[in-house]
Amino acid sequence: MTRIAAVRPALPPYRYPQSELTEAFASICLPDGSGSALLRRLHANAGVSYRHLALPLERYAALKDFGEANDAWIATAVDLGAEAVAGAVKDAGLTLDDVDLLMFTTVTGVAAPSIDARVALRLGLREDVKRLPLFGLGCVGGAAGIARVHDYLTAWPTHVAVLLSVELCSLTLQRDDSSLPNLVGGALFGDGAAAVVMTGSEHPAASGPSVVATRSRLYPDSERVMGWDVGSGGLRIVLGADVPDVVRTYLGGDVREFLATRGLSVPDIGTWVSHPGGPKVLEAVAETLSLRPGALGLTWESLDAVGNLSSSSVLHVLGETLRRDPVGMGLLLAMGPGFCSELVLLEWP
Repeated sequence: MTRIAAVRPALPPYRYPQSELTEAFASICLPDGSGSALLRRLHANAGVSYRHLALPLERYAALKDFGEANDAWIATAVDLGAEAVAGAVKDAGLTLDDVDLLMFTTVTGVAAPSIDARVALRLGLREDVKRLPLFGLGCVGGAAGIARVHDYLTAWPTHVAVLLSVELCSLTLQRDDSSLPNLVGGALFGDGAAAVVMTGSEHPAASGPSVVATRSRLYPDSERVMGWDVGSGGLRIVLGADVPDVVRTYLGGDVREFLATRGLSVPDIGTWVSHPGGPKVLEAVAETLSLRPGALGLTWESLDAVGNLSSSSVLHVLGETLRRDPVGMGLLLAMGPGFCSELVLLEWP
């Protein structure tokens, strides 16, 4: 089994209380004041107290177009990505020369060369390092990335692989969009990054929780539940009100069936590492799985402290979970565009 050796979150330095972001969002996206009451209600009920932004708050109104916003995304993504990767490798007790694979996931910007190439060059990773950029997975990308790194390390058990996630959701802000999805997105999403170091089963430095098994699930007729519409203004969020209903319809059965293949059931899972999709989504997760009170406590704390960081969020929750030194079985889970889910069964020594 592969091991998760270290997780290093990284956040931009610009941190703001939700109330300040509410007023800034209203002035940028609703300059005539229409819809401001709804916006304030959504922000107040998002379960978010603070968020970090890629840029100082006053710079957002000055961004001229998608190109300028994406240039800012590239610059910040490389800075945060390099910080997260270097920190995670150090935390794992390894060196940058030990890295055999760098996998990168994002859904909030585009770059070619991709961010993984730029981070590899900045940090001086080996010239033969393998790179694998993943785009479009959205909120499920952190969990799916761990699963795909596990697949790689199953084939290369002596290798070291790093998963990097960078999501700068604030730079996708649509100033001409007063739609409900844009208002909800503006209430929930923040900026951040995380890197995960994983080792194959035959690597001499293998330590940390084991990845026991993974499961992917793509749901039918769900393409418009979550994603982006790409237009002249950039990435316009698609966010259906039925996300909690999709969770209730599918997730409980998926999790129970997956656990049953390993001879387990929901009560056997002592640690739950869930993506913080938002209050209604977390309530749906807890309900459909009949979780004990407090089972998603770290996820709720992450949502409150930094907001929803898309693919980076579940990795932040995983990092905090590792610091609590759990034991026994755990399940890491996330959902995202497709609509889909990803499950990763973990075991702590």
